[in-house]
Amino acid sequence: MISRTTHSAIRRISRVIAVSLLSSLFALTAGAQVMQSPSYKMQSDSVNVGGGNSTSTNYGLEDTVGEAGTGEGASASFNLHAGYQQMQEVYLAMTAPGNVVLSPSIGGTTGGQANGATSVTVTTDSPAGYELMIRASGAPALTSGGNSFADYAASAANPDFSWNVPAADSEFGYSPEGSDIAQSFKDDGAACNTGSSDTANSCWAGLTTSDVVIAERLSSNQPLGTATSIKFRAESGTSHVQPAGSYAATTTITAIAL
Repeated sequence: MISRTTHSAIRRISRVIAVSLLSSLFALTAGAQVMQSPSYKMQSDSVNVGGGNSTSTNYGLEDTVGEAGTGEGASASFNLHAGYQQMQEVYLAMTAPGNVVLSPSIGGTTGGQANGATSVTVTTDSPAGYELMIRASGAPALTSGGNSFADYAASAANPDFSWNVPAADSEFGYSPEGSDIAQSFKDDGAACNTGSSDTANSCWAGLTTSDVVIAERLSSNQPLGTATSIKFRAESGTSHVQPAGSYAATTTITAIAL
């Protein structure tokens, strides 16, 4: 699992909203199945003269006897892990998202809308694929002292196909885009969580303090990986007065191999 914490900051509300995303990167490693049926996959097998499984209250033991040709080997392009369970590794990597500056400036009394985006690329050799998730450290996500932008409130259980903030409110939300986006963010050109399209600047949701899957794949995507763009938007309505201040939000983006 890869987790990266992102920090979002907004300068004065009457000027520019800036979102900064700072991350750390980890890599893991898995294999591909050698046999499968409609219901199961066997990732590896072992030809030997003995072995089995043993368990106790606190431990589990898997062993094998009599294997030949075991060990590790490497070349400029490949790694070989030969032997019982040595190949049971999953490679998982995620690029660090860059800083985001939401623009143009938002007037504290006149209102306005500001936009920005970042992108992360997830690469895995797991035959079962990966999930990419996002969560906020607090609710509402975007705050400045006792002031805040409300987390974007969709009109129904699914993300809103079109962004809509009432004139008397201010809200902050996000929308992922890319070939691996989760079904809830796909659309049919009019509604989200239906169809298979990825209409630009559509399917908006508010951040929560629980992990929300924004992208997923059920197969390996090595070596190129898959990029997912995360668009952020903040808006203050024309009849809403948003206090000036430095607004900040912290989010965590997590990738896990399946």
